[in-house]
Amino acid sequence: MSIEASSKVLAGLQQWRALEAQQQPSWPDSDVLQEVTGELRTRPPLVFAGEADKLTAQLAAAGRGEAFLLQGGDCAETFAESDADRIRNKIRTILQMAAVLTYGASMPVIKMGRMAGQYAKPRSSGMETRDGLTLPVYRGDAVNGHAYTEESRTPDPRRLLEAYHRSATTINLIRAFTGGGFADLREVHQWNRGFMANPAYARYEELAAEIDRAMRFMRACGVDFEALRTTDFFTSHEALLLDYESSMTRIDSRSGRPYNTSAHFLWIGERTRQLEGAHVDLLSRVSNPIGVKLGPGTSAADALALAERLNPENTPGRLTFVTRMGAGRIREVLPQLVEGIHAEGCEVTWVCDPMHGNTFTSESGYKTRDFATVINEVHGFFEVHQSLGTVPGGLHVELTGDDVTEVLGGAEEVDDAALARRYETLVDPRLNHQQSLEMAFDVSEMLRRR
Repeated sequence: MSIEASSKVLAGLQQWRALEAQQQPSWPDSDVLQEVTGELRTRPPLVFAGEADKLTAQLAAAGRGEAFLLQGGDCAETFAESDADRIRNKIRTILQMAAVLTYGASMPVIKMGRMAGQYAKPRSSGMETRDGLTLPVYRGDAVNGHAYTEESRTPDPRRLLEAYHRSATTINLIRAFTGGGFADLREVHQWNRGFMANPAYARYEELAAEIDRAMRFMRACGVDFEALRTTDFFTSHEALLLDYESSMTRIDSRSGRPYNTSAHFLWIGERTRQLEGAHVDLLSRVSNPIGVKLGPGTSAADALALAERLNPENTPGRLTFVTRMGAGRIREVLPQLVEGIHAEGCEVTWVCDPMHGNTFTSESGYKTRDFATVINEVHGFFEVHQSLGTVPGGLHVELTGDDVTEVLGGAEEVDDAALARRYETLVDPRLNHQQSLEMAFDVSEMLRRR
């Protein structure tokens, strides 16, 4: 790429600054912000262009029905919980789910964490009031603290550097775990056998037995299990804080194209997907695979306009639409979106987020979700695609590897009274370890019938 062309690309990457940018913090000190973003621009990339290209190819396969995406992790990561044990538990849960889904789908499962960068969240209001005191709302650890004090809630740009360092540590651990034998299929299967020891999951016993027989068959045939000791594990987060994402965008020395190096995959949220907005503009210019969250108010025209803006070359695997309709709306709203996109020949990978459209406040005052409703939305997602002859490409789930009590229901029946026992999330409720595996077995059965 010529110097003139490179300069034009770099100038384009700053165009978002002239556009409306939703959900950005009110940083109190612009000089500190400039100092922090300047520092971020000098830091090494967290991921590499070749890894992002590899993921694009795999997501293209998911769009064709030749692979399936499993994307899972915290609603919002916190600095306090970015320790080795919690990271390991999340990776283990995703690997366990992926093993079950792989058997059910009889195809590769793309493993992606909402990890190593999910330190910011959009909020419905910029301020909140408690006992007569009004303070900025908590926007995630990359912006401010959760404690309800003026000092904690004041946005601090230096937290962006801390988010970078925490993300780097998390990615290093992910690579060590998934490349060092922790992802060995034999070990993952043994973990799932422990899950099946609980009588509450008897309905999945037949499927678990089939997986067990398949493992024994592979051993008897002399399958090289060394080839199954490692796996790809990609990172993702919502590209919300534009100062951070812009600072982490680099020009690839191989191709001269810009890549966001903060994660392999980034998505634009339901609240920030304005066609002429700053988020869409910035992500339209990077070469990573990207996603867009689509809620029940999305029209086919909206989806088509986003596809044309974000994937003008119609590259398979470049664009993923993550639908978050709510169990009560998905069968009504999703068909028109899928039909509209399919009719225009747009290359899109369809993924279901069954969490965000099903949130409510319990009688005891906790923000929660009901497991049965979450599963109902997943079923609706599969039913719509089956009726249209299109491809359900994956799942996007808020989960943790810990035994929290944040989502009602499941075979072990978390009730309203139990929510107080281990309600740990600072923003949205997550499936716990057991509920996550229960979802995997349920979806595996649907994949087998696909």
